[in-house]
Amino acid sequence: MARDMTRAGEPLGTAPRRAALRLLDAVLRRGEALDAALPLATRALHGGPDRGLAHAIAAETLRRLPDLDALIDSATRQRLPDDAKARFVLRIALVQALSLGTPPHAAIATVLPLIDGGPKRLVHGVFGTLMRQNASLPGQPTLPAHVAERWRANWGEAMVAAAARAIAAPPPLDLTLRGGNVVHPDGVSLAPGHVRVEGGDVPTLAGYAEGGWWVQDVAASIPARLIGRGTGHALDLCAAPGGKTLQLAAAGWQVEAVDVSQTRAERLAQNRARTGLSFDTVIADVLDWAPATPADAVLIDAPCSATGIFRRHPDVLYRAHPAVIAEAAALQARIFDRAADWVKPGGVLVYATCSLEPDEGEAQLDRFLATHDDYAIEPPRSDELPAGISAHASGYVRTLPTMLSDEGNCDGFFVARLRRAGG
Repeated sequence: MARDMTRAGEPLGTAPRRAALRLLDAVLRRGEALDAALPLATRALHGGPDRGLAHAIAAETLRRLPDLDALIDSATRQRLPDDAKARFVLRIALVQALSLGTPPHAAIATVLPLIDGGPKRLVHGVFGTLMRQNASLPGQPTLPAHVAERWRANWGEAMVAAAARAIAAPPPLDLTLRGGNVVHPDGVSLAPGHVRVEGGDVPTLAGYAEGGWWVQDVAASIPARLIGRGTGHALDLCAAPGGKTLQLAAAGWQVEAVDVSQTRAERLAQNRARTGLSFDTVIADVLDWAPATPADAVLIDAPCSATGIFRRHPDVLYRAHPAVIAEAAALQARIFDRAADWVKPGGVLVYATCSLEPDEGEAQLDRFLATHDDYAIEPPRSDELPAGISAHASGYVRTLPTMLSDEGNCDGFFVARLRRAGG
């Protein structure tokens, strides 16, 4: 059994709650990504279950943050500051008791030591009041106000409501298959080479060790689907962790995968070794690097705010402020323009972002086409897209939380396939 690094005199189980507190502090006060903060925040824990618990508490808190804060505010005479440790600790206690099934006495006992000499009586009193009132969380979470306002302006009320439903629980697991005859878990297929399963510990699922598949949201599989099969030279820019690289390699392309991060490139290498697929990896900044020769196909999986993956990563809702979106859009424009010269005449360029922000999708495409008259949109055929997803009338693909609602939804993506003149 994993040893819990609980301090002397503290209830057993306090250590994972302390790690969850560090995770929330990293996301909400320092603007870090939840997964990036995980190694440091949980380094004092011994064993995967404790790390998993810390992550689960933090992630569920972020899914339910506005509603947790509304409960806290209903039970305090004077509003606690947003960054007060008492508020953070109450969030952790309440999300355990009201959403994760932790007995209330255990939920409060394991967080009180986190106050460290602070207002323990206040925390205990607020929690006790809410428990006596039979407090509950709404079935449909409330999105952060600034996010709901932005998305409502861009996509309408139905999208905001669908996003709130989509974030209510962790999403199903989508698998992309290496080929047609591989071992994989049973599930529902939404497209050729795709299986959707309810979830589980990924390395223990059927076919993982044999490299028969990799985890990839069905929407994230669309960019490589629009490139299709081929035997020529393909560039995958900003490639890690490599799902699209693996798709292109499995489709027969000679792939050159480029990413600026050595750490992220290691994940590419791990996936290559596990699946047995072949591709070349280049560690470089695409703003400084250039290929030796133009490619038949170029896929730009551009760095973005990542608001489209909010179902799995609810922290993005608190990190992707307008300044972050604007900065990402400016970087995307530079990469988009630079990569345009790396496509052979007659070749294909696919631009994609996992963002729900028009500045990182529709506006980028409009700007690019206005300045590159040698490119034109090539709309996808219906058989190139997963069931339940269709192209926009303008020829690009925009996935929203309103799509696949009966099947478990999909991530928010923008994808455009462009054909270069000539050839």
